[in-house]
Amino acid sequence: MLAGASVAVPAAAQVSFAASVPGFSIGINVPTYPQLVRVPGYPVYYAPNVSANMFFYDGMYWVFTGDNWYTSSWYNGPWSLVAPDYVPAYVLRVPVRYYRAAPVYFRSWRADAPPRWGDHWGNAWASNHAGWDRWDRRAAPAPAPVPNYQRQYSGNRYPHYDQQHALNNQYYRYQPRDPNVRQHYQQQTPNPQYQGQNRPAPQAFPSPGNPAPVGGPSYHAPPGGGKPPGQDG
Repeated sequence: MLAGASVAVPAAAQVSFAASVPGFSIGINVPTYPQLVRVPGYPVYYAPNVSANMFFYDGMYWVFTGDNWYTSSWYNGPWSLVAPDYVPAYVLRVPVRYYRAAPVYFRSWRADAPPRWGDHWGNAWASNHAGWDRWDRRAAPAPAPVPNYQRQYSGNRYPHYDQQHALNNQYYRYQPRDPNVRQHYQQQTPNPQYQGQNRPAPQAFPSPGNPAPVGGPSYHAPPGGGKPPGQDG
């Protein structure tokens, strides 16, 4: 299991780095609702003021850090680890120039083209995802609306895991259209059995030798803390 790693960033950066999920850290904490700007010609948004590789597609946030992809329906998690086979193609197609904290190995790749995921994840992934970087731009879906209502939830107002789905249903109501995204979204829906408490964590993480963890295409562990929206102090 990953342990609470941290990453140093300049003092002026808009992102602080800390553990956002008990049991492991993805190394990113976004303290306030981020500015989301559409990637021209793509149904994807990126966060230019966040010092991390953060995107928004089909109603969910996507972060690439530590050579892994993570997703959440809220801008500061909790995050689910996503195996390479289950990252949506439109997210993978975003050009290199929109990665705000690109890994060193991105530097030799064209800024106006997507990362060379086949080179990074190997021949098996490339074979299973042939043509992932080719698409008819005229047939691309419209971008999902951004969840601006989340702007009012930061600091002590940031909702607990158990409340996030209900708030989305109340104020956002968008349902993912991409079948892959829909799976991730449904997996993050709280189970009433664990209302107000930690949910037992799955025992497997996606890895090259274990691409599909127990329970589906993403690993999820909810945070143990948090307060109801509007509760201060």
